[in-house]
Amino acid sequence: MALLDDLIGGVVSAVAGDKAPALNDFLKSNGGLSGLSAKFQNGGAGELFASWVGTGDNQTITSEQISKVLGNSQLQEIATKLGIDTKGATDFIATNLPVLIDKITPDGKVEPNPTAVAPTALPPTA
Repeated sequence: MALLDDLIGGVVSAVAGDKAPALNDFLKSNGGLSGLSAKFQNGGAGELFASWVGTGDNQTITSEQISKVLGNSQLQEIATKLGIDTKGATDFIATNLPVLIDKITPDGKVEPNPTAVAPTALPPTA
């Protein structure tokens, strides 16, 4: 499983550069791909997330949709880790998350990753 974690970490670094640790923490704190998929489904953006996983074109997501799915508390946490304001963090996630999810799901499906999907405490959404 460490090999898979290393592969995902490499993809995160390629997508996010020096912001990779914050994006990787975001992914893990949301239960990995499976947890994040469920969060987007529950937040009304499941079809968008599915397009990033699928092998077709990635649908775009707006900053407003990211805010609705993640909530203010989690966005503030991400902003702090990135060293930017909440609006910048929301834009960063909206721009980079579709690319990241697309690249770590080349076969068009979410593969369980035991180390990334271990139960974690999710911050409350506002």
